[in-house]
Amino acid sequence: MEKFTYTDLMELDLGRLAAAVSDWKGMTDRLSELTGDARDGLLKKSETARWQGVNATVTRDFVRKTAKEIGDLALQSRSIHAVLADAHGELTRVQKQARELAAEARAGDPDRSGEPDMGLMVSDGGDGTVLVTESICDVEGTSRRTQDLMQYYADALTALVSHAAEIDAATVRALKACHGGDPHNAGHAVYTSLDRDQLPRAMRLAALGGQADSRQRAELSRLWESLGPEARGELWSRQRDGLLAAGLLDPSSKQVATDRGMGRHGSAGKGFDDYLTNGKIKSMADAADALGMTDASRHLRHYYRNSGDPLELPVDKMLKDDAGLRTRIGDEVAAKSPQWREDALEEFRRNGGRPVSVRVETRPEDYSFDQGENPNWFYAVGSARTNVTGVVTVVPDEQGRPKVDLDYQVNAWDRYNWDKGKGVEIGPVKIPDGEMGRQHTVGMAQEYDMAGSSSVQRHSLGGDRPDDGPVALPPDPGRNGGRTDPGRNPTD
Repeated sequence: MEKFTYTDLMELDLGRLAAAVSDWKGMTDRLSELTGDARDGLLKKSETARWQGVNATVTRDFVRKTAKEIGDLALQSRSIHAVLADAHGELTRVQKQARELAAEARAGDPDRSGEPDMGLMVSDGGDGTVLVTESICDVEGTSRRTQDLMQYYADALTALVSHAAEIDAATVRALKACHGGDPHNAGHAVYTSLDRDQLPRAMRLAALGGQADSRQRAELSRLWESLGPEARGELWSRQRDGLLAAGLLDPSSKQVATDRGMGRHGSAGKGFDDYLTNGKIKSMADAADALGMTDASRHLRHYYRNSGDPLELPVDKMLKDDAGLRTRIGDEVAAKSPQWREDALEEFRRNGGRPVSVRVETRPEDYSFDQGENPNWFYAVGSARTNVTGVVTVVPDEQGRPKVDLDYQVNAWDRYNWDKGKGVEIGPVKIPDGEMGRQHTVGMAQEYDMAGSSSVQRHSLGGDRPDDGPVALPPDPGRNGGRTDPGRNPTD
């Protein structure tokens, strides 16, 4: 069987599937009426008729069997309609996302300064993957931001193709189970959606927790998106810790370099002044450490060590150290909570008061650390993109009244680079504008990605009435980040 491709997804005619959903809805309605007629008419008359003998016994058995088979056909018809309707809704959503994402890639994405990027080319990789390339070659080479954007769009679109293929496969399995393979016997399995097929797989993947590989984590995230709120509620209640360990709350927002940086690593020749600057950076890292700016020191050291490896941001510590960031996150959660609560309550009511879970995410926003208030994080990060991801759950209490809670985490990411015009002064060491960034272009230091998430916090959103209490923020992580900190990277 040929692999489902990007072209298949973009050109898929969902109108034919919509017509099939409509036809099966009509069939289901007619069979439901026929079931009522058989039960309340034919069967009732047969059972109450005053007749005896062999003919009566045979006829009554035949009528009973016929009425049951009509009921089974109606049950199977409802299952087929539910499966097709769910598949149509899911495929419509995925196709729309893919088309919008491809259009966004082609249009170009403005960076932090507002300068637009050149649009990208999107094409079919032919094996279920999507290729994203530059539409115009830059004489200075591909910037890191453009590389990040190409990777982001390729990964996101490929994931949508995989999602569509998974929906298609789940639909086939569900239809086969409904039919049962016996043309003379109906009603083998009852489906109200694709959840019956997808939930067991999601349970198995969530049980892997932190042992899940990147492919399994991605599939689990897609399954979560496909499941209905009630199925998510069951998955969350049984596998909360596994879901968190497998990265369910990882931000889905675009995480790319917010500016172009200094260009290609090692693209310029070294000079004597560059060696002097490199020595100054090492002295500056020591000075930052001595002044208690341990995160600024750690990030400087990672820069001049020249590996380019990503570095994890200790977001709990960032929140502890910076009152402005704490206020920003608290205000953001407080502002979004009423709508999150109402959306989850609506799902709770729609599902007959059974537990539901709904994933939420805020739009990424820049946060800049103040040099005077927090020089440590100003020099360690400068500005970072932050957002909040979480899951809102609604469960009934003993009286069936809703209890609403939010489990959330704070995410932050940025690229450590020194653009033209950026100088730095820490303690007695000063490096003029441009020299820090030049270390990257001459290959003596290297820009790198930074990202991290806070610990997961629970915040009550109330019961029958909203909870107006303060937003629960991550506690003090209990680490100072200094040289005596046992949790600190031993190479720092």
